[in-house]
Amino acid sequence: MTEGRGVIVTGAGSGIGRATALAFAAQGDRVLVADLNAEGALAVVAQIEGAGGTAVAVTGDLSEGAVVDAVVATAVERFGGVDVLVNNAGIMDRMSAVADVSDAEWERVIRVNLTAPFQLTRAVLPHMLAAGKGVIVNTASEAGLRGSAAGAAYTASKHGMVGLTKNLAVMYRGKGIRANAIAPGGTETGIVVDAEPGAHGPATLGPHFVNVGRLARPEEQAAAIVFLASDAASNVNGVVLPVDDGWSAV
Repeated sequence: MTEGRGVIVTGAGSGIGRATALAFAAQGDRVLVADLNAEGALAVVAQIEGAGGTAVAVTGDLSEGAVVDAVVATAVERFGGVDVLVNNAGIMDRMSAVADVSDAEWERVIRVNLTAPFQLTRAVLPHMLAAGKGVIVNTASEAGLRGSAAGAAYTASKHGMVGLTKNLAVMYRGKGIRANAIAPGGTETGIVVDAEPGAHGPATLGPHFVNVGRLARPEEQAAAIVFLASDAASNVNGVVLPVDDGWSAV
């Protein structure tokens, strides 16, 4: 029996990442569950293993280079390589407008949402290039498509994720590697926005959320990720797929 692909999913202890890890495992793939929350990551691994699948957890803050190295090294050791990387982990900002963004807020959001996915991708690429194949799927956001879905730091980070995805697609399409992204709209996850009451950013953005449509289930976002990583999407490269009940069409 052929073993399933080796898949890394970040932010896999809850929300979209959890649903994505479970979806890959359900089709026979072996999954590395990466998350800051050890309890959540281990619970997902236990659920996968309980259903007869193969999974391993690596916990830690992906903004730290040592954690990035541990994720990739563990996947290579346990799975023999990395066939699929899902850069899903991310944090929200405080909906702050540029004049109100502190250096700490900016640097933390960019570090987690953009720099960590870049570093993970850079770390897995040698393994994918050696194998002559690989798939990268990034979780961007509606905020990567417009300027009215989040604060300055989060919006910039997700626009950066869109640019990173497209550049990867062009740079490595001749090497058997594809890169795509989903752009979720509102989704039922545990992400909390710690907005400053009465601040300019939240006050300005508030009226723009009237056309967001219904909230998605994490499983709906996961289904799009699994599709983009599948052979059914073999000629889909450099795409940013909104999964947002038509919000991006408004």
